[in-house]
Amino acid sequence: MAAGRILSWQKEGIRMSNIADKVVVITGASSGVGESTARLLAGNGAKVALGARRKDRIDALVRDINAKGGSALAFKTDVTKRGDVEALVRGTVDKYGRIDAIVNNSGIMPIAPMAALKVEEWDRMIDVNIKGLLYGVAAVLPIMQKQKLGHIINIASVAGFKVFAPGGTVYSATKFAVRALTEGLRMELKADNIRCTVISPAAVCNGTTRR
Repeated sequence: MAAGRILSWQKEGIRMSNIADKVVVITGASSGVGESTARLLAGNGAKVALGARRKDRIDALVRDINAKGGSALAFKTDVTKRGDVEALVRGTVDKYGRIDAIVNNSGIMPIAPMAALKVEEWDRMIDVNIKGLLYGVAAVLPIMQKQKLGHIINIASVAGFKVFAPGGTVYSATKFAVRALTEGLRMELKADNIRCTVISPAAVCNGTTRR
């Protein structure tokens, strides 16, 4: 980045020298962890491709990042739709030529005791928190294997270590699954020079019941 562009990001406070020019896909990027990650990485010179259902929010975020000298793209993405996730990844490669990392951040956290039988909410959590992550992995994996380089970053939760109950039993189950999937990927993809990381934050306030 040019010196002027770097200076425009000094107010963000954190500098990472190994991020410049990396291409990073982020799901669930319209608020909370996803938005903050996008701002931080872009502020350190990464090229970010942002996916979320709330297109107006990511469009505004992209405009802000680009106005500050960063490089960002927005894609309307519902991670429960494999085609949406594939379009996000394909659009990123079309623009930037590669993908260095993906942050599988999308997640939802409806709260109810098991006895309430909120079966539709259980289905939705599985679709977003587990299958949505798997769709992200499936979309980037062939690209990263061809590159012999990549980093898959999955956002889990402290609830993936200790069950949050009553109320969050199914949510915790999905986050235990994220940890297991990440560990399995780490073992399987080491030979391809693809790193796999799980991040387990505590409660995050982002304006919706997300995690």
